[in-house]
Amino acid sequence: MVFSSLLFVFLFLTANLIVYFKCGEKNQNKVMLIFSLVFYAWGGPKYLVLLVGETFVSWFTAKKMAEDREQYGSDAPVKKYLVIECVVLLGLLCIFKYLGFILGNVHALTGFPKSVPQIVLPIGISFYTFQLISYVVDVYWGKTKAQPVFWKLLLYSSLFHQCIAGPIVRYQTIADEIDHRKIKMSDVYTGVRMFSLGLAKKAILANSCAAAADSLLPAGVENLKMQATCGMWLGMIFYMLQIYLDFSAYSDMAIGMGRMIGFHYDKNFNYPYIAGSVQDFWRRWHISLSTFFRDYVYIPLGGNRVSTGKWVRNMAVVWFLTGLWHGASWNYIFWGLWYLFFLLLEKFVIKDKMPKAVGHVYTLMVVLFGWVIFKFESLKELGVVFGGMFGIGANGFTSMNVHTVFLKYIFFLIFAIVACTPLYNNVRKKLFDVGRENDTVFMVANVLDMITPALMLILSTLALVGASYNPFLYFQF
Repeated sequence: MVFSSLLFVFLFLTANLIVYFKCGEKNQNKVMLIFSLVFYAWGGPKYLVLLVGETFVSWFTAKKMAEDREQYGSDAPVKKYLVIECVVLLGLLCIFKYLGFILGNVHALTGFPKSVPQIVLPIGISFYTFQLISYVVDVYWGKTKAQPVFWKLLLYSSLFHQCIAGPIVRYQTIADEIDHRKIKMSDVYTGVRMFSLGLAKKAILANSCAAAADSLLPAGVENLKMQATCGMWLGMIFYMLQIYLDFSAYSDMAIGMGRMIGFHYDKNFNYPYIAGSVQDFWRRWHISLSTFFRDYVYIPLGGNRVSTGKWVRNMAVVWFLTGLWHGASWNYIFWGLWYLFFLLLEKFVIKDKMPKAVGHVYTLMVVLFGWVIFKFESLKELGVVFGGMFGIGANGFTSMNVHTVFLKYIFFLIFAIVACTPLYNNVRKKLFDVGRENDTVFMVANVLDMITPALMLILSTLALVGASYNPFLYFQF
């Protein structure tokens, strides 16, 4: 079950909210736990045992840290519990996510083993593993208190808002809200609005960009060789838009659903495509992941308070792990190292020498070609597209098919580009600012704000029901 499905929106989420608000404050956490476990089990019941087991290990190790410190003082030797936590959780993550990749590479080099096992990746394991590790590390560092009640920690790790696709929520962010959250009507409205806008971003724009990208960049080396240079560029632009709209839409929906019931998750995307440098891009892109690696890898290694050589090493470790976290394939590692190269280039060579406009264009090009690396796990396909974008091995400069796809999706392209900027929020803010001095503008702004969630929900529903009912497709050339 995914957020952008009619089943989730009109059955699961609706039932969850009705039961949640009807059951009374004392039972609301238990309602959320039951719905979250059902949601997770929907995609793979057997892996629910893994989620519960990892949560139990995290709860037990953090609890033992707290007990030992209470008994023996702040100098109690509790590092062993942190080691147990990391070995168990990272070990399981490596087995499920990376063992096949490692054995595949060993087999390619040595012929051993004869067959590489195909291990199914449990849903959301990367997200809840990092969340639980951050919880135990924060208890070890004394930044948060250990949760004494197991099922409440399980609620944190399994909350269906964010356990599948993020954002990575720190326990200390919502620790107090687990027991003492207060739900305001303004929070409910903000949550509904964020969810409906995120749903529209996914169902209408991201899915349409994905369809265009798949049409222009079909799988297979021979299929890609048949594409024209303009087709490859246009396909990658659509993919660049799709991947932001996809990722940020799920984060928006997660944050919105949290707000509806009193949880305040941190922002995960901040219009990364308006960035003026690669460093600025990563301050805006997948913020929860970037801050996780900063706080739990980069700073413990010494951060930037070390020699230049060690700083480069720290950066290399972080970006290798960042790439590897996204998937068990060489292209993801190359993608991480791609950004490492440009971050080092900005640090030691470019610095602040580029004009703002040039820096923005440069950043977009770096990010665009980074998405080429990210998209193609097959190195042969990656080579064909890289070459084709520069006219090497491509089937001409352009073609009728490219023109057709461009005209078919031109309105989606325009709306998708606008959705990647803060234009809508800026206009909305401006209307309310003017409305402080003008009653008519204030009324118009409020009416528009009130109907926006309903309008987005209707349009999203039409898009999810089927393309033939999608109103945007009537605006084709």
